[in-house]
Amino acid sequence: MYDEEVEMKSGSAIRSVAVTGGTAQAPGSGSVEYRQRQQLERYLNFFSSLAFSATLLASWESAGGSLLAGLYNGGPAAIVYGIIVSAAGNLAIASSLAELASVHPTAGAQYHWSYVLAPCCPRFLSFFQGWVTVFSWAALVCIAPYFIGTQIQGMVVLAHPEYEQERWRGTLLMWAVVLLPIIINIFARRVLSIIEVAAGIMHVVFLPVTIATFVILAPRNPNAFVWDTFISGLSGWSNPGVVFSIGLLGVITPLSGVDGVIHMAEEIKNAKTVVPRSMIWGTVINSIMAFAYLVAILYCMGNYEEALTSPTGYPIIQIAYQATGSKPATFVLMAMGMLPGWVALFNGLASVTRLTWAFARDNGLPFSDFFVRVSPRYKIPIRALFLVASVVIVISFIQIGSTAAFNAILSLSTMGLYISYLMPLIFLVLKRFTNPQAIPRGTFSLGKWGLPINLVAIVFATYFAVFLPFPATLPVTAENMNYAGPVLGVVMLFACVDWVFRGRHKWNGPTMKYSQE
Repeated sequence: MYDEEVEMKSGSAIRSVAVTGGTAQAPGSGSVEYRQRQQLERYLNFFSSLAFSATLLASWESAGGSLLAGLYNGGPAAIVYGIIVSAAGNLAIASSLAELASVHPTAGAQYHWSYVLAPCCPRFLSFFQGWVTVFSWAALVCIAPYFIGTQIQGMVVLAHPEYEQERWRGTLLMWAVVLLPIIINIFARRVLSIIEVAAGIMHVVFLPVTIATFVILAPRNPNAFVWDTFISGLSGWSNPGVVFSIGLLGVITPLSGVDGVIHMAEEIKNAKTVVPRSMIWGTVINSIMAFAYLVAILYCMGNYEEALTSPTGYPIIQIAYQATGSKPATFVLMAMGMLPGWVALFNGLASVTRLTWAFARDNGLPFSDFFVRVSPRYKIPIRALFLVASVVIVISFIQIGSTAAFNAILSLSTMGLYISYLMPLIFLVLKRFTNPQAIPRGTFSLGKWGLPINLVAIVFATYFAVFLPFPATLPVTAENMNYAGPVLGVVMLFACVDWVFRGRHKWNGPTMKYSQE
C-alpha cells in the first residue's frame, strides 16, 4: 500500500509518499516534503492503552446518566435487551475496525482507511469523512462535562429542593469540569499513562461496590418487571419497534467511541498489535459492565414514576436516594460513577486532539499550518487541543438557550461516529467482493469471519444512525425537536463547500507512514 516506509524520530524532517487509495491516485502524489516535524513520542504500553480504551467509553457511568432515554421510551425491557443489541453491534464494529487498525494504526484512522479502500474519489471521500469524524468527536467530548456538571446540579437540588436549576449554571459547571483535563493534557502528559491505569482500576472496582450497595439496601423488583415490562405511549410514539429503537439512545451512547484509542496510535508502543487488542477488550469489558449495572439498577429501582419525573433531572439520582434513604450515601454513589467518567474526559480530549492534529497535518483544516504545530516543550499538538477546547466551550452555550438543542448535539456526536464507521466498512466489504487480494493483512485478522462480521457491523451502524436523530417525544415542537439530523447536514454541507473552495487544492489524502515501535 505504500511506496516507501519511513521511520519517524522526534525532531526529524519528514519525506513520505502518498498512499494509494482505491483505483485513483491523488493529484500531486509522489515524493512530498512536509512542512512539519513529527514530535509525538510513543510512551503508552498495552496496559495503559487498554485502560485508556476501557475508561474512555465509561460505559456503566454513562448508562446511569442516560437512563432517562430508555425509561421514557421502552422501559426496563428496552433497556436490558437494548444493551445486548448495543453490545453485539459495537463489538462487531470494534472487531472490524481493529482489523484495519492492525494495518494502518494512525491518528487519522477512519479517513485514512477510507482513502486506502475507496473504490472511487478517494480524496473527496476521505476529506468529507475527516470533517464528519472530527466534528463528531468534538461533540462527543461534551458529553462527560455535560453529564457531570448537570448531575452536580441535580445533587444540589436533592440537598436543597428550593435551589433553582438554571441552565447557565450548568454551563459554568461544564467549564469547571473540563478545566483540569485540559491542564493535565498540557502539563502532565507523561503522567497520563499512570492516570489511565488508576482510572481503569476505579472503573472496574467501583462497579461491584455500587451494585452491592443497591442489592443490599434496595427492595427487589420481580423478574417480570426487569425482563418483560415494555412501556410505550409515554412519549407519544405508539409503534413498539420505533419506541424500542428510540429508547436505544440511552444504551448506544455508553458504548460509542470504540475508535477512541486508535487516535492515540502514534503514541502507543507496538501499535499494530496493541491498538486492536485494546479496542476489542475495551469494548468487551465495557459491554459486560454496562449490562451488569443496568440489570442491577432495574432490579433495585423503586417507584418508576418518581424516577422518571425526578426534579434532579436524572432518574439515577432518585433511584440511588430511594435505595439508600440517605442523601450523603446517594452523593457517594454518584461520585463513584462521576469520577471515572471525569477521567474519561482526559482520554476524550487527548484522542480528539490527536485526530484534529492528524487532519490538520494532512491539510484538512483551514489554517492547517497553524494547528499542525506540536509544542517542542510539551510534545503535544497544543494548538489543536485549544481548538477542541474552544469548540467544547462554544457548544456548551447551546445549553443556555435550549436543553433540547444540547441533547441533539449529544445524539449528533453518536450518529456522526457511526456514519464515520460506516464509510470504511462499506468500502472494505466492496473490496472483499471486487478485489480481495488487494486487502492488506495486518497483525490481527478476522479470517473467514471477516465478511460476516463486517456485514453485521454495517447493519448495526446503519440501524443506530437511522434512529438516533428521531425526536424522543410526539408531537414535535421547536422545544423538543431533535436537531441532530439538521446539524449534521450543515456539517456535511460545510465539508462539501470547503472541498470546492479549498480542500480540492490542498488535500492529497493521508500521506504518512509511521513506525510502530
